[in-house]
Amino acid sequence: MEPLRGAALLLLLCAAACAQNDCVCEKNKRVTDCRLVNDVCQCSSIGSGVTVNCDTLTSKCLLMKAEVKSTKSGRREKPKDAFEDTDGLYDPECENNGVFKAKQCNGTTCWCVNTAGVRRTDKHDTDLKCNQLVRTTWIIVKMKHAERETPLNTESLKKFFKETISRRYMLNGRYIADVTYENPYIFIDLKQNSSDKSAGEVDIADVAYYVEKDVKGDSIFLNNRLNVSIDNEVVQLDKAVAVYYVDEIAPEFSMKSLTPGVIAVIVIVIIAIVAGIVVLVLTRRKKGKYVKAEVKEMNEMHRGLNA
Repeated sequence: MEPLRGAALLLLLCAAACAQNDCVCEKNKRVTDCRLVNDVCQCSSIGSGVTVNCDTLTSKCLLMKAEVKSTKSGRREKPKDAFEDTDGLYDPECENNGVFKAKQCNGTTCWCVNTAGVRRTDKHDTDLKCNQLVRTTWIIVKMKHAERETPLNTESLKKFFKETISRRYMLNGRYIADVTYENPYIFIDLKQNSSDKSAGEVDIADVAYYVEKDVKGDSIFLNNRLNVSIDNEVVQLDKAVAVYYVDEIAPEFSMKSLTPGVIAVIVIVIIAIVAGIVVLVLTRRKKGKYVKAEVKEMNEMHRGLNA
């Protein structure tokens, strides 16, 4: 009887120890194999296997890799009324610390990216050289709220988003450069130089990606959707969100990478300039001929008078 009691006690102790090692990653649902290490929940990021700290945001590179893997495997839980949008989504190569590698490839096609993982060069073959990972220092998140009869209070809106970005996305308030409101559009400016960022602080590229996913209704947080409430009124955000990136070094795009619309505008401007030059030249030529004719007539009149 005593051996049975001892075995049962041992099983209970093992179960308790196993339960203590289990944890939930509240800030990233795209993880697996979670465990407590020194009272910190650590999990393996899907797609890369890199260990992530669940006390802070996961890097955008690891999140994109996990999203691609989850989409391919069918394990990703789709939000209601969602449809697949792969614009800008690719399977990235990440450093061990979760940072994007400067050179990204899809088969034999390669390009250079910034610290936000956004392409900043034309696409080339595998011989492409990306000498450095260029820092993204300024990110603008543009969102839009649903139609309403009266605009929101600007100061209340600014206060809500500044507090939310600091609390929910753990970004130091000094990196929130501005929040502007032009009914119905909301602009959030995030600025962060590499010299300003301290070790352990979240990156503005990761914050912008979390915000983008929240607004689109595909939150990375586990069971924690973004609720926008301004002056005790729930505000519905449009799922269309745009993110603009400014790097410390200008991107290197050639004319062939420009959109047809931009090329058309450039062509029209060039044609207008050429047409203006042609008109100016023709006008001057006509004026010159008129002056010459006038001088000739005056000379003939003088000769007639002298005769």
